Amino acid sequence: MLGNNLTGYDDTIVALATAPGIGAIAVIRLNGTKAIDICNSLFPAKDLHQQAGHTLHFGSIVDRGRTIDEVVVSLYKAPRSYTGEEIVEISCHGSPYIQQQIIDACIHAGARMAKPGEYTLRAFLNGKLDLTQAESVADLIASNSAASHQTAMQQMRGGFSKELYSLREQLISFSALIELELDFSQEDVEFADRTQLYRLINEANEVVQHLVDSFRMGNVIKNGVNTAIVGKPNAGKSTLLNTLLNENRAIVSDIAGTTRDTIEEVLNIQGVLFRLIDTAGIRESADVIESIGVQKTMEKIREAGVVLYLFDVNETSLSELQAQVDTFVNEGINYLLIGNKTDINGLAAMQEKFATVEGILYISAKQHEHIQELKDRLVQKVMSGDINTEDTIVTNARHYAALQEVLKALQDVRFGLDSQLPGDLLSLDIRRCLHYLGEITGQITNEDQLDFIFSKFCIGK
Repeated sequence: MLGNNLTGYDDTIVALATAPGIGAIAVIRLNGTKAIDICNSLFPAKDLHQQAGHTLHFGSIVDRGRTIDEVVVSLYKAPRSYTGEEIVEISCHGSPYIQQQIIDACIHAGARMAKPGEYTLRAFLNGKLDLTQAESVADLIASNSAASHQTAMQQMRGGFSKELYSLREQLISFSALIELELDFSQEDVEFADRTQLYRLINEANEVVQHLVDSFRMGNVIKNGVNTAIVGKPNAGKSTLLNTLLNENRAIVSDIAGTTRDTIEEVLNIQGVLFRLIDTAGIRESADVIESIGVQKTMEKIREAGVVLYLFDVNETSLSELQAQVDTFVNEGINYLLIGNKTDINGLAAMQEKFATVEGILYISAKQHEHIQELKDRLVQKVMSGDINTEDTIVTNARHYAALQEVLKALQDVRFGLDSQLPGDLLSLDIRRCLHYLGEITGQITNEDQLDFIFSKFCIGK
């Protein structure tokens, strides 16, 4: 169990809290026991020790007799701050030179540069956030869509933690009763109701399984979906890419094989990021460069979360299309069939031609026909329904791995109950559950693990 007594986190740190570079305003954050003392030594306008917390103060930063800038100082006194410690934020003009001069002045006065994520780490160590909430801070900063933003906000408010805390407390109660039985092993008594434990294990298994299953959706929300647009040359792949993006991103011509390398762009549909990959047409070619492009296409197909197989409805035969579908099915590829160029010979004739193949969406990329339906199908394909970011969704690979271990331990507890194993063996499996649940929330962790997690943060957070 980790307390708040890690060495090296009881001094005063400083860092730029806003993005580096030129801007109207920059914010420099001081945090620690000497934060107010250090700022006081640089801010002669007034004595900050005599001011109330959560107040703003205008004045100049003066270092060794030299005025650096006119600033506004924000004062947050412990424990009512983000980290639970003394925090002073200096809002200065956004010149990189001014920013560095103020940081250097703070260091000269006794602060040190913050490590990546150290402010949030201190918030965790001081009980302001649990580990899942702390990690969601990084997710919130990195969010690039409405869905990823809402998911990070929900976790930062503790939605994920609440479910795990409740489950962990109930398991701790049963574990204590089972271990109490060991003290009375000679009396042959049972303090823990096995029927009730069965019920708890089943409920816990349902909760954890739901969280594990949500990781697929969470990964989509957080990282987006690699979406490969594939098909034979001149099927209209580049036209489709341009139509989806509503801009001329890829070169379009009537010459087959125009696209020889992959082109990648990102499209936001209903809060989900699709990383669209326009690939070289799949065909045999004596052209060395085109052949390399086809090889890259095959690689992208294997890596893609979903494949848009685009075919020219006027040039493709039914047997050819069915053979391609069979290949996708046999290789376990997640695909959508898109019949393009229906504006040439009419939609009805094409629907009759391919009537035996299910799931075809007919479009005209050139005429922008049924493109919205294609977007809707894409979201349905990867999300299996609507996105509900109010639900608890697992987006963190570390959490996912720990939850899988919890599932294994719960299965072992159930097996032990079925086999009427003694309490000491049941207790071992329950402890495994508690251990991995505690790893997720930070109730059980170690310094190396914290260093790894928080090293991914930016310096000023």
